[in-house]
Amino acid sequence: MGGHANFYWSSVQQHGFISFNTIRDIQAALPARTPTVKNLFQAIDNKDTETFAGFLAEHATFRFGNAPIVTDRANIAAVVDDFFNSVKALSHTVAETWRTPTGVICQGTVTYTRFDDSTLTIPFCNIFRINEDLIEEYLIYADVSAL
Repeated sequence: MGGHANFYWSSVQQHGFISFNTIRDIQAALPARTPTVKNLFQAIDNKDTETFAGFLAEHATFRFGNAPIVTDRANIAAVVDDFFNSVKALSHTVAETWRTPTGVICQGTVTYTRFDDSTLTIPFCNIFRINEDLIEEYLIYADVSAL
């Protein structure tokens, strides 16, 4: 195992990256309780606006695709609730998740069910910047134009 167990990831400090010597170093640098991606997407797929909003910091920012940025938990919850009401159902499949010292990145597919029961499945990538266990910045990269 040798070199595979103890890898060395190093990058340039001026770009905001941190150097780690081992996987244990990375885990120690991450927040102790980052929002669980599985629980977050469960709330989204259940169209549970209240639980979804509980993952957000009070003054969070949220951007869905090329829509305008929305600020503050209550405003984000209202926008997300409107979106939930625009589809019959949605279901995310998270293929990969990457944890960084400042947050989480995940990508996968989402299937939207329209009110006529037709479906649209598209890829997505979400970036969550986390502070004190809450999402401060929530970015969604997905093309929902066919929805």
